[in-house]
Amino acid sequence: MRSYTFRIEIEKDSFPGGEPGFFVRVPALEHLGAATQGRTREEAMSHIHEVLQMIVEDLVEEGQPIPAEAATVSDEPLVTVTL
Repeated sequence: MRSYTFRIEIEKDSFPGGEPGFFVRVPALEHLGAATQGRTREEAMSHIHEVLQMIVEDLVEEGQPIPAEAATVSDEPLVTVTL
C-alpha cells in the first residue's frame, strides 16, 4: 500500500449565473485534469479527492510515475487531517 499526499490550492469562485462556490486544483497535476469545483469548500475538497483517486489509479495502472513535485509518497498508510 502506498499513500500520496498532494498540495492543493483552493479559492472562492462562482458558477455561471453568479452562484458562489470554490475552485480547487493540484498545480503539479492540473495538466492531467486535477482541478474541480464545489458549491462549498467541503464539496470542492471531496471532488478533488475523487479526481486525484482516478488520476493516481490511472498513472499506477499505466506504470507512469507520480511527478515528484506533485506528491509526498509513503509506503506506509497515512491519514491526513486538514483543519
